[in-house]
Amino acid sequence: MTESPSVSELHHRIKTDQPHTARIWNYWLGGKDHYEVDQQAGDQIRELHPGIGDYAQADRQFLGRAVRHLVTEAGIRQFLDIGTGLPTADNTHEVAQRHAPESRIVYVDNDPIVLAHAEALLTSTPEGRTDYLDEDLRNVDTILEHARRTLDFSKPVALMLLGVVIFVEDDEEACGIVRRLMDALPSGSYLVLSHTITRQDMPDVDAAVAFWNEHGTPKLTQRTPEAVTRFFDGLELLEPGLVSCNHWRPDTDGEPSAEVAMFGGVGRKA
Repeated sequence: MTESPSVSELHHRIKTDQPHTARIWNYWLGGKDHYEVDQQAGDQIRELHPGIGDYAQADRQFLGRAVRHLVTEAGIRQFLDIGTGLPTADNTHEVAQRHAPESRIVYVDNDPIVLAHAEALLTSTPEGRTDYLDEDLRNVDTILEHARRTLDFSKPVALMLLGVVIFVEDDEEACGIVRRLMDALPSGSYLVLSHTITRQDMPDVDAAVAFWNEHGTPKLTQRTPEAVTRFFDGLELLEPGLVSCNHWRPDTDGEPSAEVAMFGGVGRKA
C-alpha cells in the first residue's frame, strides 16, 4: 500500500464548507460521514427530485447482486473497485468474501474523506486480501501497477466502476479510460458499471444534476442510456443488459419497482 498522507494533509484536502458527492451519497444511504452542508444539499436535491435518494440504495443493491453473481456463478475471485466511495454496509469485499473467503479486492478512490475511512475497507478474511490506493481514475497506469501487487492479472478480474465515470466529462476520454483498464485484464474478466442517465421522461433528474453542478463538487456528467452502453463495446453484455439498477436481476419476483435514473450493467470480456 502506498504511503498515506498525514492527518493534517487530509484535513487540508477535505472541504467542509462545500457539499461533496461521496458525503451526500453517504447521507442518502443513512450513514454518518457527512456534514450539515451535505445534508442541506441532499435535501434540496431531493426536493427537486424526490426519488433521487433511491438511486443510492439501488446502486448499492446492484453492487451486491452483481458481486454475488460474479463470485457464485462466474467464479470470480478478484475485484478492482475504482470510485469506491465511503464505506457502508456490504462493501465489495464483504459481499465477495462472504461467498468466497479467498477473494482479493483492490479499492481505488481519490477522495480524502474516503481515504480517511479506508481502514474500514481493509478488513479481510485471513484467506483473502484487501488493499486501498489513493488515486484518480484517469491515472490508469498507476492504478494497474498498484493493483498487480494484490491481484493476479493472469486470472480473471472484475472491474467495478459504479457511479465514477460520471466525473469524466469528455465521452471519448471516459470510454478510453474504461477501454485501457479492460485491455489490461485477461479473457474471462468482467466490467460492472453504473451511471446516471438523462432521458426525456425524467426531466427532474436533469434539474437535480444542474443544481448539483452549480453548488457541489465534483461536477457530474449525465449520459443517455445509449451513450452508457458504449462503455461495454467489445464485451458480452449479460442479461438483462443495461437497465435501471433496481431492475438488474432483482432478488424478488412480481411487479418491478419504478425505474431510477441510475443504470447499470455487467459485461464479460471474451
